[in-house]
Amino acid sequence: MRWTRHLVAHTRVSAQFPRAALDAIHQAIAAGERLHVGQVCFAIEHAMPLRDLARKRTPRDRAQEVFAQLRVWDTEHNSGVLIYVLLAERAIEIVADRGIAARVAQSEWQAVCDRMRERFAARDYQRGAVEGVEAVSAILARHFPADGKPRSNELSDAPVLL
Repeated sequence: MRWTRHLVAHTRVSAQFPRAALDAIHQAIAAGERLHVGQVCFAIEHAMPLRDLARKRTPRDRAQEVFAQLRVWDTEHNSGVLIYVLLAERAIEIVADRGIAARVAQSEWQAVCDRMRERFAARDYQRGAVEGVEAVSAILARHFPADGKPRSNELSDAPVLL
């Protein structure tokens, strides 16, 4: 059944995330990063690579791989957070770098994923994604507030389509 979902999942990402939605996500990330010292990356994948399906990898496994591939871990303050969406499995995963993971409980990330999943189930992808980014930013602002010092944007704010 899992293979079928990935093999027949031929709908393009743009069906759920048209340009306006991607722009809204981009803007939400940029706005959120003014409130905290974290770096947020939003990645959307239509279907998992077949090699990963053959290896029986989970969406969490794939999210951790994408976290590494996109170098979300490679920020000056170990402050990267990946929001990963796998459309074929309706999976949402949040992976946080060690500097953040040590201070934010997994239950906080799971609550964000659950809320996003509710919005996505109602086919409100843009709102679900933007609210997810805003919720992640609120968590980061609470634990890692902006310090007022100018800093570089280490990760692009634009969503990544895999």
